Amino acid sequence: MAQKIGYLSYQGVRDRMPEYAQAKDGIKTLKAQYDQEAKRTEDEFQRKFTEFLQGQKDFPQNILVKRQAELQTLMESGMKFRREAHELLIKAEQEVMAGVDKKLNEAIKAVGAQGYICILNTDGNLCPYFSPEMSEDVTLPVLKQLGIVADEPSVATAAEPAPATAE
Repeated sequence: MAQKIGYLSYQGVRDRMPEYAQAKDGIKTLKAQYDQEAKRTEDEFQRKFTEFLQGQKDFPQNILVKRQAELQTLMESGMKFRREAHELLIKAEQEVMAGVDKKLNEAIKAVGAQGYICILNTDGNLCPYFSPEMSEDVTLPVLKQLGIVADEPSVATAAEPAPATAE
């Protein structure tokens, strides 16, 4: 058997993996929680800022300075939380996607071991042409390896007549 080059869209296959959908949902939930906490702290800042504006002309100097410092601290902690939440989201996404990618890479390797010289990723249009005589799309075999697509029924099974129904 002549060896061929396989190709697929890595992202296209990953998008069809249930683990990928679960990972994205988990990240989306985590992001919503971080956003909710950030909103809570922003609302607290807005409430205290409004109170400050309403009372600033009546505050003695030491209370005015104390409130300004409190507002500055709240603003800085809110910005710090946003930065940290963003970094934590990136890290969490990298961690969960590493597991998804590992499973996908193992499936690609298993398919590749079935007579392919290599399997290329077509994402990003890095290789816009494949010779049909020397290459083939391995998307379906990889999806089968992942258990996303069932094996096609055999010809004998497909040709069997449907059972008769009593009327």
